[in-house]
Amino acid sequence: MLEAATLDALAHLLTDALPEALGIEKAALLLWNRKLDSFEALTPGEAHLAALRPDSPPAALPEAGFLLSEGTLLPTRGGSGEGVLVPLMARSGLVGTLALGARGGRRRLPFRATEARLLGVLAGRAALALENHLYQKELISSERMAALGAMAGMLAHDFRNPMTVVRGHAELLLQEGLSPDAVREQATLIMKMVDRLDRMTGEILDYARAGRLVVRRRLALRQFLADLADEVERELPGLTMVRAIDLDEALAAALDEDKMRRVVGNLASNARDVMGGRGRVHLGARLLPAGPDDAPERVVIELADEGPGVPAEIRATLFEPFVTARKKGGTGLGLAVARRFVEDHGGVIDLVPDPPPPGAPSGARFRITLPLVEARPAAAPGGVKMET
Repeated sequence: MLEAATLDALAHLLTDALPEALGIEKAALLLWNRKLDSFEALTPGEAHLAALRPDSPPAALPEAGFLLSEGTLLPTRGGSGEGVLVPLMARSGLVGTLALGARGGRRRLPFRATEARLLGVLAGRAALALENHLYQKELISSERMAALGAMAGMLAHDFRNPMTVVRGHAELLLQEGLSPDAVREQATLIMKMVDRLDRMTGEILDYARAGRLVVRRRLALRQFLADLADEVERELPGLTMVRAIDLDEALAAALDEDKMRRVVGNLASNARDVMGGRGRVHLGARLLPAGPDDAPERVVIELADEGPGVPAEIRATLFEPFVTARKKGGTGLGLAVARRFVEDHGGVIDLVPDPPPPGAPSGARFRITLPLVEARPAAAPGGVKMET
C-alpha cells in the first residue's frame, strides 16, 4: 500500500488485488473531495472518477450491511447485503471509503475477527498512502495555478507599454485633416507595435515552458544601443535617455535583438515608474577587454536612474518574480524577465551596490555584462545568419 507509486496503482490494489485475495467479486473506492464535500467513486474498469452527488446518476456500488470500525465489524442500521464499508481515516480525517462486496459461500459475518483486524490495519496504511497522493495532486494543481498566474502577470506587465503606444497612435488617426503620409506613418507604427506584441507572446510562452530559445544575429552594438535609446524615449513619454556609449562603430556581437530590447525596456520602464513618470536614465556602454584568466572580451551596459534607489530589504531578492517596491500597480516581473533573457545570452545582470561613483546619478544602477559571441557569416543577403 505505502509503496504504490500512483493513485491508479493504489486504486488497483484496493479494488482488484485485495478483493481477489479475499474472494470478493465486486469492490469500489470512494474518495472524499474536501472542496465539494462529496464522494467520488472509482470502480474497476472505469477510466475516471464519478461524482456521487444528489444530481448525479447512481453509481454501481456493492450493497453494504456492515461497517468496519477499528478492526471490528458492526452491522449498519437498515443495511442489506453482506458487503462491508471500510472507512479510510488518515491524519487529516476521512480521505475515502472502500466498499467491499459480499464474499462467496454462506457466512454469518463476512470476515472472521482476525481478518477484520488485518483489514483494519490495511485500511490505515491505505489511508496514509491515499492522503499522500491527494496532497501531491493538490500541490501539482496549485503549482499549475501559480504558473498560470505568473504568465498572466507577465502578459499584463509586458503588454502595457506597447498597448499604450498603439492607443496613442490610434487616437492621432482620429484627428481631422491628416495627410496621407501622416496616416501612413501612424499606421506603420501601429503595425510595428502589434508585431512586437506577437513576438512577446511567443517569448512569454517560451518562458513559461522553461524554453531557452535565443535567435541571434550580428548587430553593430553602438548603433543598436543608440536606436534602442531612441525607441525607449518614444515608448515612454517623460523619460529622457542620457547616452554615454563608448564603443567603436565596428564592434559587433551576436544577440537576440528582441530579447535585448525587452531587457533595456523593462529597466527603463521601472526607472520611469520609480521617478514618478518622468526623469532621466543614463545609458552607458563600454568594452571590457580579455582578462589574464582567459576571460573573453565582454561588453558592459549600464542603466542608472535618478530615483530614490532600491530599498535595502529587497536587494537580495530583487530579480525574483513578484518582488516589487515603490511602484503603483507593479507586478515584480520586469526584472525577472530581464535576468532570464540576459542569462539566455550567457551574460550576467547585477544591481551595482551603493554608493555610486563620483558624478554618477544617485538612483538604482544596473550592470549587464554580455560575452561577445560572434555570429558566423552566412551566404544569405546582408551577411546575417540566424543561430539558436
